[in-house]
Amino acid sequence: MTKYLCESMNNPVNEQLIDYPHLQKMLAEHFPEEVWQDWFASLPVVVDETCNPQRHGDLKGWLATLNALPAIHVDDFDLSAPRIRVGSQQGVIEQGALKEQLLALKPWRKGPFEVQGVHIDTEWRSDWKWARVAPHINLENRRVLDIGCGNGYYALRMLGAGAACVVGVDPSPRFIVQYNAIKHFLPQHPNFHLLPIGIEHLEEKMPWFDTVFSMGVFYHRRSPIDHLLELRHKLRSGGELVLETLVIDGGVNDVLVPEDRYAMMRNVWFLPSCAALELWAKRAGFKHIRIVDVSDTSLDEQRATQWMTFHSLEDFLDPEDYSKTIEGHPAPKRAVLVAEAP
Repeated sequence: MTKYLCESMNNPVNEQLIDYPHLQKMLAEHFPEEVWQDWFASLPVVVDETCNPQRHGDLKGWLATLNALPAIHVDDFDLSAPRIRVGSQQGVIEQGALKEQLLALKPWRKGPFEVQGVHIDTEWRSDWKWARVAPHINLENRRVLDIGCGNGYYALRMLGAGAACVVGVDPSPRFIVQYNAIKHFLPQHPNFHLLPIGIEHLEEKMPWFDTVFSMGVFYHRRSPIDHLLELRHKLRSGGELVLETLVIDGGVNDVLVPEDRYAMMRNVWFLPSCAALELWAKRAGFKHIRIVDVSDTSLDEQRATQWMTFHSLEDFLDPEDYSKTIEGHPAPKRAVLVAEAP
């Protein structure tokens, strides 16, 4: 299992941002080796394809920022706090310089975090979404897969809620750099690995996990039923799906398919009603399906900040009627579906 050590080391993501020995150890502790060894051996090659430095011109600068972060002994962290906190009561660090380093990795979309006293005030108040999800699930000692995990905020909250291990996938190199900036200040490598790949780079049938999360991904998929089947095939029998997505009001046959953009996003394909979403999950083979939360997205939950200075929700809504997007669609409403794999 040392093949990866001599492959792909020209890729700085493989070289600096993925701790393959620790990932191998985590997989060995929680899954039978025969189910993951071939996939693990091929992973560096896949990362080479998804994170080619020639296609991501900012990667070199991000890595330089990461390498310049100060070394400090950390003795104070909390992965269960709404604002994930990593820091130290010992030693002194220049917060202004650290803030500028972390700002160089923006936009920060999911959070918030507090790193050595620096508040990373992300675009999303992801702690609000987590507060809506957490009461309806039990992650104690669960093996978790987080699809579209972003910079790892939710995955760290999952560990804070007792998960045994978390594998997160998201194809954005920026997010793995942001996560490594947070991990830099943790006293030990948590049982979470963020892999800069898409769900299509996982094996088609990979029923390893007790819980699979898909939050903020569903409406970006061209085929919603196929995505549900992809998620089901990553769960053991009786495992739990947690899916959060944009929805509309309506009955079982009501689905919005935007002609072009939705809230200025081009890659939005299907916004079902809650009833339609439940039916699709049933057709995909899930059982014990339930909608546990439906919430409008407010301008306080998603907004531009110093850490995400581009357009945000307020710019995506009709300035004269915030109940509609700028294109005239219903404003963002999000639902959380929980279901069980057969």
